[in-house]
Amino acid sequence: MHSQIKRDFYILALMLITVPLAGELKFYPVNETFRISFGAPTFFFFLLLFQRMPSVLPGFFTGIMVVGFRILFDFTSQEQFDWTYSLLEHYSSFFFYFSYSVLFSLIKMDRFHNRTLIIGCMGMIIEVLADLVEFLSQYVVFQTIFTWAALQEMFIIALSHSFIVLSFLNMIKLYEAQSREKQTRKQNEHMLMLISNLYEESIHLKKTLQNAESITMKSFELYQGLQTLKNEQNTVPVEGFVRQSLIIAGEVHEIKKDNQRIFAGLLKLISDEEMSDYMDIHQLVDIMMRSNKKYARLLEKNIQFDSTIIGTHPHYHVFTMLSLMNNIVANAVEAIQSAGTISIHLERTDGFVEIRINDDGPGISPRRQKLIFKPGFTTKYDDSGNPSTGIGLSYVKELVEELRGEIMLQDEAGAKGTTFLIRLPIEQVREKE
Repeated sequence: MHSQIKRDFYILALMLITVPLAGELKFYPVNETFRISFGAPTFFFFLLLFQRMPSVLPGFFTGIMVVGFRILFDFTSQEQFDWTYSLLEHYSSFFFYFSYSVLFSLIKMDRFHNRTLIIGCMGMIIEVLADLVEFLSQYVVFQTIFTWAALQEMFIIALSHSFIVLSFLNMIKLYEAQSREKQTRKQNEHMLMLISNLYEESIHLKKTLQNAESITMKSFELYQGLQTLKNEQNTVPVEGFVRQSLIIAGEVHEIKKDNQRIFAGLLKLISDEEMSDYMDIHQLVDIMMRSNKKYARLLEKNIQFDSTIIGTHPHYHVFTMLSLMNNIVANAVEAIQSAGTISIHLERTDGFVEIRINDDGPGISPRRQKLIFKPGFTTKYDDSGNPSTGIGLSYVKELVEELRGEIMLQDEAGAKGTTFLIRLPIEQVREKE
């Protein structure tokens, strides 16, 4: 609430400066008597922006400011300035703005904040009534004669002012809608990348579960073997080994159960997200490229990205495709020294989708090419000299093989940088019908 009040005071300050100036901006579209100024629509527009402040207060101060500004303008522009004459000429403007704000408050315009057409009609009616109040104030002092032609002109001017305000309102609403759409898209992309990383971790966890199960079985088999030796009254003291093997089997089993709970939680988190598990490949590549552009800027590197997609593709599994492509592209971003290019090429050939990712970085030496898919192998170190985990490419290879595909490093003669080719059966990653 405090921030809204503070915002209203900023709007009021801007209003008191803008409305008097806008009132002096006028043009004559038909003849010299038919004048359209921007004071009234600007005032109406500002009133629509207030959230907590009663509209009567801005109307009172704006009326005073408009009259004061016009008197000041006369003082600076006229050689023989007369305070009384200038005040009598402009005082009625105060009644226009003040009565406008009172009527605005009585109608409670905030009820129609999402119905721009009604706002425009109400604004036109309010302006005509405020014009009549201004005319009445002139009649009291100058006995001004009111004519039917003047009333018609009031309606036409009020209509034009409402049209101007509606145009601004619709422009603002369009901008807000585009901003919300952009923000929602960024949030969805962030969520997709996050879930993709969780999906990758769940694959590693699944492998850990299998390893834990294997160790449990072997430990229990060892326990059974030692128990047999003990029952045969072997001279070797095996009782201590029997207990130890059983303890190992129990502890590994506990680790497995903990991992199972974590694995189940990850799967539930991934599957419960309110977004499709499958997506158009153009959108997937776009998300992955935008994410790695941000990563490149974070590393203060000037990297250009381009993509080519050939053939008609079905919707692919989001997290599988993002995990595979993102691992290799992120490696390419890290490999490029300061500037370079990364190209992503996708093509559908028969029942396969081929993903070719190329970078023009330093490349991989022949003696290291045989080791890049081995778990733990890395050529990357942080500023402190600590190596990375070295599991990115090994994970990609394992997942590709699990999907019955293949991954290879293409070492083309004379080619610069590194090119990885992933070939996957489409049936393994496409949306099931």
